[in-house]
Amino acid sequence: MTTPTSAGELLRLVRTGAATTRKALLARSGLSRTTLTARLEQLQEAGLLTEGGQEDSTGGRPARRLRFDDGHAVVLVASIDTTHAEAALTDLSGRRLAHREGELRVADGPEPVLDRIAAWFEAMLAEAGRPVCGVGVSVPGPVEPGTARVTQPPIMPGWDGYPIDARLGPRFGAPVLVDNDANLMALGEHRARYPDETALVVVKVSTGIGAGLVIGGEVYRGVDGGAGDIGHVRLPGHPDARCLCGSAGCLAAVAGGGALAARLTELGLPTTSGSGVRKRILAGEPAAVRLAEAAGRQVGEVLATLVCVVNPGVVVLAGDLAEPHFGAGVREELYRRALPRATRNLRVEIGGRGEALGGAVAMVVETVFAPAEVDRRLAGRP
Repeated sequence: MTTPTSAGELLRLVRTGAATTRKALLARSGLSRTTLTARLEQLQEAGLLTEGGQEDSTGGRPARRLRFDDGHAVVLVASIDTTHAEAALTDLSGRRLAHREGELRVADGPEPVLDRIAAWFEAMLAEAGRPVCGVGVSVPGPVEPGTARVTQPPIMPGWDGYPIDARLGPRFGAPVLVDNDANLMALGEHRARYPDETALVVVKVSTGIGAGLVIGGEVYRGVDGGAGDIGHVRLPGHPDARCLCGSAGCLAAVAGGGALAARLTELGLPTTSGSGVRKRILAGEPAAVRLAEAAGRQVGEVLATLVCVVNPGVVVLAGDLAEPHFGAGVREELYRRALPRATRNLRVEIGGRGEALGGAVAMVVETVFAPAEVDRRLAGRP
C-alpha cells in the first residue's frame, strides 16, 4: 500500500470512504498527529473538508466524522448522442440539482451542438449560486486520451479534432473533460452499482455500437482511445452492409440501431434511428422484436471473444436496444461461444439507457480532486 503523506492523499481517503476519522487517517497514513492536524486544517480552510457528527463508538469517546464537502462547488455534465442530448448540474457527489434534455443532431456539427449545450448549462447555473469545478462531456465517438478532442469519429461529421474545451472552457471558467460515451457509461455503472467488480464491460447499442471497459477500477482506453471499439469488428457474410467508417460488414452496420431502422423501413415500417427501433420493440412490433433478437446474437458473437480476453464479472447492455429481447439474443450466443471458464461467474445485465452522465461526473471529480491536483492548488501553483 502506498503511504499517503500529502493533504491531497488524505482528502482522497476521506472522499472515497476509506478513512473518515482522524484515528483512521493516523492508522492509514503513518503521519504524526501534529502533521495530520496541520494538513486537515489546510483542507478545511480550502473548503474541501468538513468535520462533524459522530461515528458509533465501541467504547470511549465517539469519533467525529470527516466528510468531503460535496456542496462547495458544482459539476456541469452533458451526454451527446446521435439525435438526442441531455445535460445536468450536480453537486460533487453526483446528486442532480438541475437537468435538461432535448432533440439534438450530432451531425449538425460541433458549434451549434455545443452552443445549445452551453445554453442549457447557463440556464441551470443561474440558480446554482456555486462555482463550477469542471465540465464533463460524453460523445458518441473515440476521444484521444488526455485531450478534449474527438478523433476520426464515424458518426460525427465535422467534429474530428475540434477543440471542445476551447469552446466551453472560457464560458464557464473551468476545465473541460471529454470521453467516449461507452467509457463513461462503464465508469458510471462501476461507481454507482458495481464498485467491487475488478473487471466490467458496458456494451452500448444505439444507432452505433461500442464498449467501455473498467479494469482494476479504472477505464481502460488503450494506446490512443480505441479500446472497446467493437462496432467495427467485421462479421463474415455481410458484404453489402456498408459502415459509416467506409468498411463493409462492421458489427455496427449489421446489428446497430441504424441498421435495424433501415431494415424496418424496408419492411414498410418507417424508422429513423435506434430510439425509433426501441419504440417499435416496446410496442411489440413482431418485425422489430425479431430483428432485436437477431442483432443480440450478432453482438453476442463478437462479445464472446471480448469476454474470453477480459474475463469480466459483469457485462452491462446499455443504449436504445438494451431491452429483454436483445439481451436474450446476446446471452444465447455469448454463452454458446465463450469458454465456460470465462462465463461461469459472469452476469449479463440490462442497464437501460446507461450512466453516461454519472460517469462524466465521476470523471470530473476524480480528475479535479486527484491528490496531485489538490496539492497543487493548496500550494498555490498554477
